[in-house]
Amino acid sequence: MPVVIRLSVIRLSVIRLSVIRPSVIRLSFVLSVVLLLGLVGAAAAQDAPAQDPDTLDPTPPGSLNPEPLPPLEHPEAPSTAARDLFARKATPFPGPARAIGGYSDGCLAGAAVLPIDGPSWQVMRLSRNRNWGHPDLVAFLKRFADNARKIGWNGLLVGDMSQPRGGPAISGHASHQIGLDADIWFDPMPKHTQTREEREFNFPADVVAKDQLDVDAKVWTRTRTELIRTAAQDPAVTRIFVNAAIKKAMCREAGSDRSWLAKVRPWYGHAEHFHVRIGCPADSPQCKPQSPPPVGDGCGHGLDDWFKDSILHPVQPLFPPLFPPPPKPGVTMAALPAACRQVVNAP
Repeated sequence: MPVVIRLSVIRLSVIRLSVIRPSVIRLSFVLSVVLLLGLVGAAAAQDAPAQDPDTLDPTPPGSLNPEPLPPLEHPEAPSTAARDLFARKATPFPGPARAIGGYSDGCLAGAAVLPIDGPSWQVMRLSRNRNWGHPDLVAFLKRFADNARKIGWNGLLVGDMSQPRGGPAISGHASHQIGLDADIWFDPMPKHTQTREEREFNFPADVVAKDQLDVDAKVWTRTRTELIRTAAQDPAVTRIFVNAAIKKAMCREAGSDRSWLAKVRPWYGHAEHFHVRIGCPADSPQCKPQSPPPVGDGCGHGLDDWFKDSILHPVQPLFPPLFPPPPKPGVTMAALPAACRQVVNAP
């Protein structure tokens, strides 16, 4: 009797399946596959190494006629992103210079401007209005530009420093918030004063090979190693960020004096420019210093890890997730030091 019942159930199931249209079965199968691939893609995306958007910005072109940002409807709302507030301040906060907070969570009072033209530097991407910094940074850049001339580098092309009042930017960087960071292009200053078009639309040279395993021998020169050495040997400098392939080249070319290499740190991107960071100034007690770099020249197995295939070629999902996460809201003023509220709210 139990056997008969089971057979009857099987016959009934077959009958039910036979009345289902083949097109419905095919559609259900396709939807199941898409759902499965979407879930796999989402998991793969989560496993991919995180990459700081600050370092992936290849200095995009600017604008000859930048339009001012529209007024915010509710600038005083607690949910308003801090980047939207700082980006709308075109002038520095008056008073003594102060770097407030950390390199990636702070602001800047009493900023100084680096003139767009100097005897040994020119500022790029003027439309971004990011040639501001603590006076110590401005003094360092002028000093560095003069020292670069001594090694045969015609002069510096200076990219982003900070906004007039520091703080988070609406594009390009997670750091550069307290006026102590500057990007320097891997191109020497031309012998002529560049036009506005050249400054906004020229691109810096990419000195890394296509396979990302080393520098491009057709572009790279040892003078660039000497340029970074010159910056690193300045006592004000605490970190210099470069592409791992560039760090590899400098490890190879440094010679016997390798003490300065500890300051040169590999990071994502940075194939077209290097990022110089100076330490907290004496006049800024609210500045949060970064920990010293690890001991040693940084040329060992830790550098080799940057050339693993999982880092150079992160796994990408076959299909985008069916339900991509919403964009992350920018940090609010509550995430910054309390003093930054006065800096950004002042006229």
